[in-house]
Amino acid sequence: MPKQEIKHPDKSVSTGAYSAGVLKNGLLFVSGQGPLDLATGEVKHGTIEEETLLTLDHVKKVVEAAGGTIDDIMKCTVHLADIHDFDRYNAAYALFFKGTLPARTTVQSVLSDGIKIEIDAIALIG
Repeated sequence: MPKQEIKHPDKSVSTGAYSAGVLKNGLLFVSGQGPLDLATGEVKHGTIEEETLLTLDHVKKVVEAAGGTIDDIMKCTVHLADIHDFDRYNAAYALFFKGTLPARTTVQSVLSDGIKIEIDAIALIG
């Protein structure tokens, strides 16, 4: 079975040379998502909590487009522009997931366009 591109259902502008998700043999790799308005490609600046929840919503929509749910997310890698935001981001992240939380790595990174967070994920679909 060849790999399959999974598109974000709300994305109507190009934000780079990548697939929102790639699915093969039940494994879904979700590209780094950020706090964007995917109709315009513009950054939606907000608090770390707002940016976290919007970014996780983008991850969720890609997973759902592949036929999965947030319960299928096995691993997230999170990039924070400021590691001092960790506690506030972590509280917002904890509101999003229920039950067994995905494995996670969180690091501080230089992020473009003034965004506070970027999240990629791996999900097991089916």
